[in-house]
Amino acid sequence: QEELVESGGGLVQAGDSLRLSCKASRRTFDSYTMGWFRRPPGKEREFVASFRWGGSTTEYSDSAKGRFTISKDIGKSTVYLEMTSLKPEDTAVYYCAAGLGGGSNAQMYTDWGQGTQVTVSS
Repeated sequence: QEELVESGGGLVQAGDSLRLSCKASRRTFDSYTMGWFRRPPGKEREFVASFRWGGSTTEYSDSAKGRFTISKDIGKSTVYLEMTSLKPEDTAVYYCAAGLGGGSNAQMYTDWGQGTQVTVSS
């Protein structure tokens, strides 16, 4: 099982930027899809972004397109979510996930981090 540890969350103002990190415990990622999801307060978990370690294909939710960027540092076994132009509606607990399937379907991910809180004030 993959251990994933998120960090980088915090309290920011609308319009600010924030970078989340997800450190993975091992580096056998070639066949994995890595994803970011979030759970806004009182709402269901929703997809944010994903990519496959072994390729360059990325996928974003409509709300993330143009503002968020998912990236990786293979040497550090770390996945990032760069968030810009943050809005109050981006407030959520953000989760990193890994799986052999993936994309926007949360059920295809087998390993999840503990989450990191992002709060955007207006």
